[in-house]
Amino acid sequence: MSSRIHRIELANPVYFDRGVVENTLKAIVRSGYGSPDVLTLEDVPKPSPSDGEVMVRVHASSVNMADVDYLLGRPKVARLATGMRKPRNRALGLDVAGEVEAVGGGVSRFLAGDEVIGDLTEHGFGAFADYVCAPEAAFAPKPTTMTFEQAAAVPQAGVMALQGLRGAGGTTSGQRVLINGAGGNVGPFAVQIAKAFGAVVTGVDGPHKLDMLRSIGADHVIDYTKEDFTRLGQRYDRILDIAAFRPLSESKRALRSEGVYVMIPGSMPGVFRGLIAGPLISLVGRQKMGMLMWKPFHEPDVALLTDLLETGKVVPVIDRVYELIEVATALRYQQEGRPRGKVVITI
Repeated sequence: MSSRIHRIELANPVYFDRGVVENTLKAIVRSGYGSPDVLTLEDVPKPSPSDGEVMVRVHASSVNMADVDYLLGRPKVARLATGMRKPRNRALGLDVAGEVEAVGGGVSRFLAGDEVIGDLTEHGFGAFADYVCAPEAAFAPKPTTMTFEQAAAVPQAGVMALQGLRGAGGTTSGQRVLINGAGGNVGPFAVQIAKAFGAVVTGVDGPHKLDMLRSIGADHVIDYTKEDFTRLGQRYDRILDIAAFRPLSESKRALRSEGVYVMIPGSMPGVFRGLIAGPLISLVGRQKMGMLMWKPFHEPDVALLTDLLETGKVVPVIDRVYELIEVATALRYQQEGRPRGKVVITI
């Protein structure tokens, strides 16, 4: 089937349930769980902000693996919250970069015209659209040195990378840090953040991503198709495992005696290993192994990340840019695991 998104006019569109509908906007919506072929570009009601909410005109968004997971409805246990047979929420898209159009009552941090970034993970999704409406806590000021396209790459992946490097003792100058799966969405942020913290960084990924990793500061790179980092005899103070496909007992071999292993799981087996196997392994010896307990758009992390971005210590790596009507193509590209960095959607 073609991945083209077809425009459909709805007689009685249903999308947002907030506020008063004044006119319409264009948004990507899904008819059910499935491949990108279930997506359409539709005219839907434009919301207005309720008390405590901000309405943002979206200039750019970006694609995360979480968007693919929500689209496919995986893991299936997550459907207990999102709808078993079909998604209750037809919206899609998490990362936002745009301009405040209007604010609801009680909003104190933003005014119309402010440029913002945001993460809608906990606020109903919907970033693949002309406008979004969400509580003001979902947004932060856009880094002043960045374009909307660059800023849209940051909210989920940048915060996730930072939290993976700050937890369980943090990352300090001189430490040896290995990032497995370093060339995708989260990895390039992690490489640069670890370098900003003064670490010696090794990035692991496929051969077509290694030059990019070198260009953003990785001290060493490993082609996983040729070498297994757990069998090279090197030991690391911290491993941030974004690929997260191997048993923890194997990754443990590459940790120093007091090393920290943090997993960002992409599957239910990965969650099991992180939540159960990791703490059990950590009971023996002084190594610590576990799963990142991600806090989406956590304000102190966003503030630190903004500082790193504005000082140029971290620069978003953008692989490709698509238009709103091409979201299906962008998601298919993401699903194939091909991006070197982030895929951005311009609105």
